[in-house]
Amino acid sequence: MSEPLSATGLVAAYRAKERSPVEEAEAALARIEERDGELNAFCLVDADAALADARASEARWARGEPAGPLDGVPVGVKDLLVTQGWPTLRGSTAIDPAGPWEDDAPVVASLRRSGAVLPGKTTTPELGWKGVTDSALCGITRNPWDPRMTPGGSSGGSSAALAAGMVPLALGTDGGGSIRIPCAFCGLPGIKPTFGLVPAWPASPFGPVSHVGPMARTVADLALMLDVIARPDPRDWQQLPPAVRPYTAGLDDSHGEGYRLRRLQ
Repeated sequence: MSEPLSATGLVAAYRAKERSPVEEAEAALARIEERDGELNAFCLVDADAALADARASEARWARGEPAGPLDGVPVGVKDLLVTQGWPTLRGSTAIDPAGPWEDDAPVVASLRRSGAVLPGKTTTPELGWKGVTDSALCGITRNPWDPRMTPGGSSGGSSAALAAGMVPLALGTDGGGSIRIPCAFCGLPGIKPTFGLVPAWPASPFGPVSHVGPMARTVADLALMLDVIARPDPRDWQQLPPAVRPYTAGLDDSHGEGYRLRRLQ
């Protein structure tokens, strides 16, 4: 099994024809199968869908026509975010798995447009309400660094999947620390973006307290993912105007000039 790369590393390797989206999807699924019995990072894994995503990505890269910045990159989707064809149970026994599940949340739709490979949904405590990740529906999610410990919450499935090397990117949500706590517990970078920067639908019952954001293993990957998911969606009437410069711009500038220029324009 190949050593897991960052998302930016994977995209560069695909472009150079050094890595294959299909092989990377297979490797991600193998890592999930190897470790998830112990960690419980994923509450749903759809290998067939992930491999279909990866084959489509590989064909695009072969033509030199990637769909977007994340084409072929495996991404975990937190189970608070609706996803077409997959039950979004939010860690709760009160939600009917039968659905129907006909819609993608804006961030999931953006990932699909960018060509991302979606292996499944990451665990959350019931309705994402607390800073650890356990529920009557899904059981206990554990920290890859020490399975006796929690990976935090409520995006603990995403943080565990990232820290265990199952995927290089994952989606989280944050009201009172649900990205920041698990990233701190698992030694990861993560962002609770400014409210309205990343579109959200359906609206959270927690209102403007709850934000959708990226989680990753590197800061460069966070910026890359934020560029993809901070795209306009008409279903969120509270969304801010899009940024005038990529979030990946200015990352190597120790003075933060890229950030200041983007905010001033």
